[in-house]
Amino acid sequence: MGGDHGAEVVVPAARAFLAKVADIDLTLVGQREVIEALLSSDPQPEQDARLHIHHASQSVGMDELPSKALRGKKDSSMRVAIDLVKAGEADACVSAGNTGALMATARFVLKTLPNVDRPAIISAMPSVRGSTHMLDLGANVDCTAEHLFQFAVMGSELVKAVTGIEQPQVGLLNIGQEEIKGNDQVRRAHDLIAASSLNYAGYVEGDDIFMGEVDVVVADGFVGNVALKSSEGVAKLVGHMLRRHFRKSLWSRIAALVTLPTLKAFKEEADPRRYNGATLLGLRGIVVKSHGGADAKAFENAIHIAEHEINARVIARIEHEVAAHLTPAPVRASA
Repeated sequence: MGGDHGAEVVVPAARAFLAKVADIDLTLVGQREVIEALLSSDPQPEQDARLHIHHASQSVGMDELPSKALRGKKDSSMRVAIDLVKAGEADACVSAGNTGALMATARFVLKTLPNVDRPAIISAMPSVRGSTHMLDLGANVDCTAEHLFQFAVMGSELVKAVTGIEQPQVGLLNIGQEEIKGNDQVRRAHDLIAASSLNYAGYVEGDDIFMGEVDVVVADGFVGNVALKSSEGVAKLVGHMLRRHFRKSLWSRIAALVTLPTLKAFKEEADPRRYNGATLLGLRGIVVKSHGGADAKAFENAIHIAEHEINARVIARIEHEVAAHLTPAPVRASA
């Protein structure tokens, strides 16, 4: 029921997903009458046989305070969906709802993995070599060096699980590549990651996110969210400038027609809907956050991300990796 469009996007996205994936059932959590009306308006028996409805009487507003949603909306579609994951009745939750409320509710209900202090938001971003995963994208504004190290461990293992890259390269986002650059937290995080067994490439700068020099970029949530929103703005700017220049004259319109196949390919490759779906990493369950303004195609992609993480056993793998890197070594007493 969350996001800018609610069930009107989620229902067709769920059907499109089920048309492509044969061995998964989906539970639509929300107001039963709304969901049933959408399903009955365009019956699709083959897909609908694997769609189940779990009624929830409340919903969380996009501008609602997370604390209010957590305390006062125990029967919201968001809370009920996460409760289903907690109870083992669902393997993952996908939501386009209020990000703060989703993070607060998921952390309260599912709890964090052992040795993980804070969950982080991670998502793939387009790069010249395919994609680069970046975290944190907004869950934690103030981070210690230890938090950044935990993000590096979790991000590396997630990328290893979902991409098959054996030793993902990890970079720490900074204002320069020199070791003297950055604040105290970043420099101390650099030392922690460098001393670990992670495949650490050192500091990276903002443009490196899109050049594909590393597989994982680590930052605190403030910097990561600014980088994410800036990249989205640049993508919109490029599209606006191309349209404006191609409309300037007859010759530019002819040029647009000639280059149309290339422009279509560019649009498809840079389409933000392909990258929709950010994982709340570090929880004892899979929770994927879709962009609030996602359309059906974008939301479907978020469901595919959840499916991929289920099949890759991401939670178990991250828990094992975190334990290997972050559990203090036992102290041996000598007699």
